[in-house]
This record gives sequence, structure tokens and C-alpha cells, in this order.
Amino acid sequence: MQSIRDPLTGLYNRRYLEEAGERELHRLDRREQTGGLLMMDLDQFKTFNDTFGHDGGDVLLRAFGQFLRDHLRKEDIGCRYGGEEFSVLLSESSLVDTVQRANELRSEVKRLSVQHRGRHLDTVTISIGVASYPTDGATIGDLISAADSALYFAKARGRDCVVAASALPAAEISAPSERG
Repeated sequence: MQSIRDPLTGLYNRRYLEEAGERELHRLDRREQTGGLLMMDLDQFKTFNDTFGHDGGDVLLRAFGQFLRDHLRKEDIGCRYGGEEFSVLLSESSLVDTVQRANELRSEVKRLSVQHRGRHLDTVTISIGVASYPTDGATIGDLISAADSALYFAKARGRDCVVAASALPAAEISAPSERG
């Protein structure tokens, strides 16, 4: 269980996404269906962590993990990608549906009420990058890269927004690898 689940959030981990994601893309390809990938980042997490401490950050990460488990379909694969970055693979989802779902999650997370040591923590916002299979990539690695580029662009635009990889200029797609 620990090899495929993140112990803090209870979500799948990055390794699981990479392995199960390839199988899911093959399934979508056989059925000639589309899918979507969301890369999400908790906005201002470092500031949050500095303000409330690492234990407050852990409370937020656990609460966000529960939020995703409560708001995803059974067939979706929700993962803690690393740190405060999360991903969701949406099966049988068009680009329009994937962007709509991303916006719903972005809106709903603002209602997340997190308490730590008797204190309500600040409002949570997320930035989301969206990639569509097969348009933005034929492999899970390609989709992650495309969604990550879109996420980087969303954060640069001011956070708390959704950006689709297909909406990025070609020059923007290389931005994440340049950031180190």
C-alpha cells in the first residue's frame, strides 16, 4: 500500500500515476476516447507553511487530499505528485469537460474549511494546468509535461486560475524545464 499511496494525503503517488497512467492511456486509445490530466498547485503554500508551521502545512495537505477524494469520480486517478503539487487523470473526458471539471475544483476548494490548533486557516486557492489526451501528448510523461507547462503559466498569470496547454504559445511549453 505504501508503495503506491502517499501516507500524508492518502492519494496515489507519482510512481502510481506514471504506471497506471500508461495503462489508462492504452485503454483510451483502444476505445478511441479522450482523457484529461490536471496538474494542480496549492497557491502560496510556502507562505502558508511559514505562517502556520510545517504541522499546519501537513494539516492543509491532508485536508486537500480528502477534498480530492471527495470530489473525484471513482475512475479518476488522484495523486500527490510531490510537495504541494497534485495531479488528476480524468478518464473519458474531453478537453471541454476537463477544463470545466478543473474550474469546478478550483471554485469548490475555496470553501474548504481547515482548522489547526483551534484557528481557521486562510482560504485555499489552487492553480491548475490542463492537458488533453491525445492532443497534448501520447504518453503520460508528455501529458505531465504539457499540464505542468500550463500550470507554470497559470501561476505566472496570478494564480487561482485554470490554463489549458492547448492555449499556450509554443514558446511557453519549454518554460518549466528552464525554471529548474
